[in-house]
Amino acid sequence: MPLLSPSFLRLSLLVALVGASCGALADPCSTGSGSNSTSCSAGYKCVTQNSTSLCVVDAQSDGNPTQPSGFIGAPAQSAVANVAPEWKAAYAKARPIVAKLSNADKASLGTGLGLIGGPCIGSTAKISAIPGFSGLCLQDSPVGVRLVSGNSVFPAEINAAATFNRTLIRARGVAMGEEFKGKGIHVALGPMMNIMRAPAAGRNWEGAGGDPYLTGEVAFEMIQGIQSQGVQACAKHYINNEQEHFRDSSSSNVDDRTQHEIYAHPFLRSVQANVASVMCSYNQINGTFACENDKALNGLLKGEMGFQGYVMSDWYATHSTTPAANGGLDMTMPGDKFFAAFSSYFGDNLVNAVKKADVAQERLDDMATRILAAWYMLGQDSGYPEVNFNSWLPFLASNVNVQGDHASLIRTIGAASTVLLKNQGSVLPLNKPGSIAVVGSGARSAILGPNECLDHSCNDGVLAVGWGSGTASFPYLKAPLDAITERAKADNTSISSWTFSNDVNLSANAAKGKQVALVFITADSGEASYTVEGNSGDRNDLQAWHHGDDLVKKVASVNNNTVVVVNSVGPIIMDEWIENPNVTAVLWAGLPGQEAGNSLVDVLYGDVNPSGRLPFTIAKAEPDYSARVIYKGSGTVQIPYSEGLFVDYRHFDANGIAPRFEFGYGLSYTTFSYSDLKVSGSTEGGTRQPDGPGSALDPWLHDPVVTVSFTLTNTGSRAGTEVPQLYTSPPASAQSAPFNLKGFDAVFLNPGESKTVSFQLSRYDFSVWDVGAQRWEVAKGITGISVGASSRDLKLKGSVTN
Repeated sequence: MPLLSPSFLRLSLLVALVGASCGALADPCSTGSGSNSTSCSAGYKCVTQNSTSLCVVDAQSDGNPTQPSGFIGAPAQSAVANVAPEWKAAYAKARPIVAKLSNADKASLGTGLGLIGGPCIGSTAKISAIPGFSGLCLQDSPVGVRLVSGNSVFPAEINAAATFNRTLIRARGVAMGEEFKGKGIHVALGPMMNIMRAPAAGRNWEGAGGDPYLTGEVAFEMIQGIQSQGVQACAKHYINNEQEHFRDSSSSNVDDRTQHEIYAHPFLRSVQANVASVMCSYNQINGTFACENDKALNGLLKGEMGFQGYVMSDWYATHSTTPAANGGLDMTMPGDKFFAAFSSYFGDNLVNAVKKADVAQERLDDMATRILAAWYMLGQDSGYPEVNFNSWLPFLASNVNVQGDHASLIRTIGAASTVLLKNQGSVLPLNKPGSIAVVGSGARSAILGPNECLDHSCNDGVLAVGWGSGTASFPYLKAPLDAITERAKADNTSISSWTFSNDVNLSANAAKGKQVALVFITADSGEASYTVEGNSGDRNDLQAWHHGDDLVKKVASVNNNTVVVVNSVGPIIMDEWIENPNVTAVLWAGLPGQEAGNSLVDVLYGDVNPSGRLPFTIAKAEPDYSARVIYKGSGTVQIPYSEGLFVDYRHFDANGIAPRFEFGYGLSYTTFSYSDLKVSGSTEGGTRQPDGPGSALDPWLHDPVVTVSFTLTNTGSRAGTEVPQLYTSPPASAQSAPFNLKGFDAVFLNPGESKTVSFQLSRYDFSVWDVGAQRWEVAKGITGISVGASSRDLKLKGSVTN
């Protein structure tokens, strides 16, 4: 085994090259210069431990010294309704063990060892009094195992959402669970389920877009997949962490109905999936930090939703001992108050708080029981692999290769998530063109390899993932230029390219006279800890990076068959060139992971018929969206969620704003027809459970009561997958959005083939949150039912009277 890891050698080379070009670096986390620079953002510092460097929180402020008025507290376990049998069995194992533990051991279960106190990004101590318990290993990320080698990098969750395909999303979760377990990791820190409220928000790509229903379904399938392999999933970031600017010094101010119907829904679906853990976020919610927010943690999550697992803090998001413990936090991560603080809000401080009766003994027991029950529920008490990597000292570990055959699934999801936005004159799929030009730096490999920047905090070459803790190291990254070149060689197609930079003149010269010009443009974002090309986590705007708009316009001025490929973290504004007749086709490829080039070629050449659909709205101008990132402020920055329910397409529909491309939109190489809508069933009748802890899981709410069916036919000449979508239109008295996604499917059809498609709706699907009654109520009156190919291409109409 070599003394120095490949990642260390790459980092050393990068530092040497950049240092030679721009002078001595401030720290190993800084690269580049001028507009192409990367550095730790304000409030973060560079920490280097052997071969690993990270930007981490510099310090933390204390939280509320006392509990706010109207304190709720965690519900007694015996009072929670609708507890899943898996949790009941796990609690039966955990309770007698916890009863025998000392308070120090109970506190230890919920106290991390510090950022570098163990081999994982989060580690807890071994407790000899618990048979088989060697501590917990918690590790990022939602695209693959972070800070290791021998792993895969999957398409981002925004791409998974774009498939609208539950089978593929579940398979992604299973494969990721296999890799996390293969590394000996107990807790996979994902999926992420914050809503794309402000489209420029930095971590939108880690989530599933602008709709709570779609986000909830992605979360459910991912959790089921991950946990099927015996790995604990972690639903994050709870809650209202919808921008990176001021994420640890802001208050997201959200009304009760909006919270329930938009932002909490994906977490409810996570609880229904038996998620083991939930990560509370950095921000405040209505004036109280999320990780000590009694209303959010005890009232909503553990109360209404009946969540049986444990709540961990985001890294350094704990601000207190007593308010946090009483407010519902069960585990503090990574354990120290801030990096190298050598003290924790939990640990001994938690034991002392119990001694002083500031925290009840029953609360400490509950914290420990929740953590241990999750360990038992996933079967981690028997035969679980040992941790075989070290995030900080990789040369000391065995670094087991866990990739398996996952590259094939990654390629499949990458192709299935590619959204065909424009295809003028059916110029795609390509059919052995005589000549091709490939231009744009987003088409090539990165100059220093796919892992050239810390946590991918740069935008060089093909953009296959954003930046920050939600990333992982690529085993390889197939660039589009390489994949296209291979296909062109097989087809005897001549190929020319200019991809070193986005120089518009050199790119235009390469594109002149070619049968087709492929133009690659990008837009990047990530976590607040890094500032990349002047973007501190959140994007500064919704434009393509590196003068992408100018590149498209210049190439289109010399080539009348210009095909644009967009690799971006979310929507970009395209109106400078989208209606140009020489721009004949546009594809949104998102962040497709390590098989980026191959999955794109599959779609470009028609080996895969595109079936991706937009999980967000692409506007004509950024002000058309209902919410935008707040970039300036001081003290505790107030973020008013004043748009309420009207996020993404709901806002466009309610205000009659024409989008450039609507939510759910995507073209195919074939055509489909919809017919024979039938709506049956009723929300009437049944016996509802009384209100109380766990009432949000009442079967009366969630059992299917209405069936919507229709016939879907492939009327074209190619086999393909259609994504039918169901939207409800509640009665006017509900004061809801005009259309609300409540069902979707991905249906494969051969030419001329028809299938009957059915959607099941529950009373919950027809309900709104009644703030006065503090419960879900079915909206009375006529609810419209619409089925179609997108949120604005609704082909069949029906209704239900409630």
